[in-house]
Amino acid sequence: MQNKNALPNQNTDNKMGVMSEGRLLLNMALPLIASMLVQALYNVVDSVYVSHINDGGSALAALTLAFPIQNMIVGFGGGVSIGVNSLLSRALGARDREKANFAAGNGIVLSFLASLIFVLFGLFFSRPFFSVQSANPLTVENGAVYASICCVFVGGVFFEFLFERMLQATGRTVHTMITQGTGAVINIILDPVLIFGLGPVPAMGVAGAAVATVVGQWTAALLALLFNLKKNPDVTLGRRYLRLRKEVVGQILSVGIPTTVMMAIGSVMNFGMNQIFQKLDPEETATSVFGVYYKLQSFFFMPVFGLNNATISILAFNFGAKNPKRMLRTLRISILSAVAIMLVGTATFELAPQLLLSIFKTDGRFVEMGVSALRIIAIHFPVAAVCIVLGATFQAVGIGIYSTITSLCRQLVALLPAAFLLSLTGEVVAVWWAFPIAEVMSLAVTLFLFFRVYKRKIAPLKPARETSSDL
Repeated sequence: MQNKNALPNQNTDNKMGVMSEGRLLLNMALPLIASMLVQALYNVVDSVYVSHINDGGSALAALTLAFPIQNMIVGFGGGVSIGVNSLLSRALGARDREKANFAAGNGIVLSFLASLIFVLFGLFFSRPFFSVQSANPLTVENGAVYASICCVFVGGVFFEFLFERMLQATGRTVHTMITQGTGAVINIILDPVLIFGLGPVPAMGVAGAAVATVVGQWTAALLALLFNLKKNPDVTLGRRYLRLRKEVVGQILSVGIPTTVMMAIGSVMNFGMNQIFQKLDPEETATSVFGVYYKLQSFFFMPVFGLNNATISILAFNFGAKNPKRMLRTLRISILSAVAIMLVGTATFELAPQLLLSIFKTDGRFVEMGVSALRIIAIHFPVAAVCIVLGATFQAVGIGIYSTITSLCRQLVALLPAAFLLSLTGEVVAVWWAFPIAEVMSLAVTLFLFFRVYKRKIAPLKPARETSSDL
């Protein structure tokens, strides 16, 4: 067992403690950004292929209505994996290998238990979920089939998240790029084959999109497990580490539960927005626009999330190593990089919305509504970048509840009420303004909580005379 009392300056064998901050962030984030872009691509490809199913747009609407379920899957799977990532990085920063191993092993058990929730949902509750949201029988059928398949085989995405986070926590982001990229490419290849039927394969429609998704997820999960076993000497996976330890589970969940709640809040927001759009536009055009927006914005948000994932690992490692200067420098570089990415996103949405929407098989009303939506919502992208990166600090130091608070304020306290009030105008275009309004509130709350964390958690790690110069 490693010496738990080892000094922070002994961290000379891990790049997260010694490499220059800019180079380190570039080294870790680029593979994650590349893999996230591939993820964004296959998310969009799914919807592009589905939009070509000749069912009056019900398939595309079904995928939009399924988004809250997918969000909850990401919330539970991401919550456990982010909790493991944070604890694992802090343990390695403090040179406590035994604790790091138990973090990984306990994370496997927690991921398995959490995945069972969605298996039960897929078997018994997927159809009632869509029946509540849509009066179109075809939309309900498509949605129920898609969600059932994704939920019953949800273990792939849970273990993909977990094993990739283990690689990220130890600085092996190139391996993460390979696993995510492989899963995404498999999905993209299988989509047209299974959706439309090619050669001896029968056309499966929306069910084909779901099957392609889970095959890609399971492939990525198995590959990530292999990398951890063969290429990650910082973490040992063994049967003895599967035994749940109260203190380890508690630390994982202290970060993981707030992350899960945060994503659950996102699911409630999406469900609420879908209800607002269904009442304003029973033809489901607005619902489809809302879903397509989320697919398109992922080309810019997903790279920022990749940058954010790298930032969490670096911050957590250096928090465990008691090196606040590296934390602040990393945070500064990450914010500037995220804002730059989002400015490109804003410019793209403002200048070429028709081009973005043209990749989907849609009618003139969809394009007209979509152009307005993209141009209005994109205003808030740079503000969102700052909020996302600052939120990495909360997770890195183990105060995940702060991320939940910011998400709650943005999505339930600001976004949904604003969207509802704006919907009273009877105009769909007015509802899109709820997004910039909510992001401004989120920024105010995030800044307040960040300076609170800095004062209580980060500043005490160094002499007070250095505090102001590093902000």
